[in-house]
Amino acid sequence: MEKLVIEGGLPLKGTVEISGSKNSALPILAATLLTEDECVIRNVPRLRDTLTMIKLLKSLGKTVDFTDNVLKVSQKGKLNHVADYSLVSTMRGSFCVLGPLVAKLKKAKVSLPGGCVIGVRPVDLHLKGLKALGTKMDIDGGYIHARAAQLKGRHVYLGGVFGSSVLATANVMMAAVLAQGETVIDSAACEPEIEDLTDFLIGMGAKIKGKGGPRLVITGVKKLKGIKHSVIPDRIEAGTYIILAAATRSNLSIKGADLTHLAALTDKLEEAGVKVFEENKILKVKTKKTIKPVSVTTYPYPGFPTDLQAQFMAMMALCQGVSVITDKVYPDRFIHIAELNRMGANIRREGVNAIVQGVKTLRGAPVMASDLRASAALVIAGVAAKGKTEIHRIYHLERGYENLDAKLSAIGAKVWREKE
Repeated sequence: MEKLVIEGGLPLKGTVEISGSKNSALPILAATLLTEDECVIRNVPRLRDTLTMIKLLKSLGKTVDFTDNVLKVSQKGKLNHVADYSLVSTMRGSFCVLGPLVAKLKKAKVSLPGGCVIGVRPVDLHLKGLKALGTKMDIDGGYIHARAAQLKGRHVYLGGVFGSSVLATANVMMAAVLAQGETVIDSAACEPEIEDLTDFLIGMGAKIKGKGGPRLVITGVKKLKGIKHSVIPDRIEAGTYIILAAATRSNLSIKGADLTHLAALTDKLEEAGVKVFEENKILKVKTKKTIKPVSVTTYPYPGFPTDLQAQFMAMMALCQGVSVITDKVYPDRFIHIAELNRMGANIRREGVNAIVQGVKTLRGAPVMASDLRASAALVIAGVAAKGKTEIHRIYHLERGYENLDAKLSAIGAKVWREKE
C-alpha cells in the first residue's frame, strides 16, 4: 500500500487536461450487456473503478480490450447472470448491471453494492423501479435475486428522500429499453451522465424522449445494436481542479471540460471573487489573493454537486470569515471535517451543516482518506498548506482521478508516492 506525500505552499500554473467521466463511463459499460454486437467507447478513464467494471463485464461473459482510453466490448458466448460479491461490493456503480441483466436474460443475481463510506445510500429506488416493470425480487445471502418472464412498460416515480437517483435512473432506463410497451420515468435524474447514457442507448437503437429532463418516455424495442461513442468529460474532476486553483490562489487553464456542466460551481466561485470563463475552448481560472467566504447547499443536478462539497469545504477553510456548507444529498458526508481540522482548519458539524470559520494558513499533517471526494479535499488542502502532508489510503483517489500525480506535478505541485 502507498501513501501520497505533498510538499505544499508552492505556486501553481499551467494547464490541466480533464479525463472522461467516471460516473458516465460506468453505466455506459453496463449498457453494453444489452447487445451481443461490439461497442467501441472512447475517452474512458483508466481508473480503479473502470477496471473493476471491466473485470465484472468479463466475469459476465463479455470480451473487453482497453487500450489508450478506448474500450472495445464484444461477446462470443452466452452471458452469465451472476454479478459476484467480490466485485460489486467494492464499487457502488457496478450495481447498475442489474437492469441490463434482467432485461437481457430475464434473471439476475447481483450482490448488494459497496463503495465509499459516506452514509446510508439504499438501493430501494432501483428495486422499486425494476419491480414496477414486472421484476420479482428476493434478497438472500447479500444478493438480489431478480427474475422476470417479460418486462412491461409502466409509469415509474423515482423521487427519493434526497431527490432523484442517478444510478437508479440508469438501472430503470436500461431495463425499460427492452421492455414491452411504454415506460414513463418521473423524477428522473437530470445529470449530464444520464444524458450521456441516453445518447448511448439511442445510438444503440433505443427509443427515448425527454433527454436531460425529469420525465423520460421510453418505448421498448426488441433488440439493440453496437455503437461507437465518446464519453463526456468528467465535470467533477474539472470542478476539483478549478477549486484547487481557487484554494491556492492560482491561475490555471482547464482543457477538455464542459463549462455548461459546472454552472452551480462557477456561480458560487464568482460570488467568492473567482473568475471562471472559456477562451478558445479552454477554461481559465483567475483567482485573487483574497476570496470571500460563501455558503453552499448541495442538491441534485443542476444544483451544487455533493461530489464537490468536500473540495469546496477545503477551499472555504482558507477564506477569512464564516461559511456554511449543507449537504442535502448525503447528509452524513462530512467525515473529512476531522482530517481538515488536523491540518489547522476550524470546522464544526451541526446536523446536515458544516460551519467553516476560515483560517489564514493550513499546515501539513498526516491524514486519512475516507472516501473518493474527501481524498480530493485533502489533496487540495495539502497543496495549499505549508509543510508536508501525508495522505493515507490513497486507493480512494485511484477510483476517480486519472493520473493525479502527473497532472499535479505538471502544474507545479510537489507530489510523490511512498510505501506505507
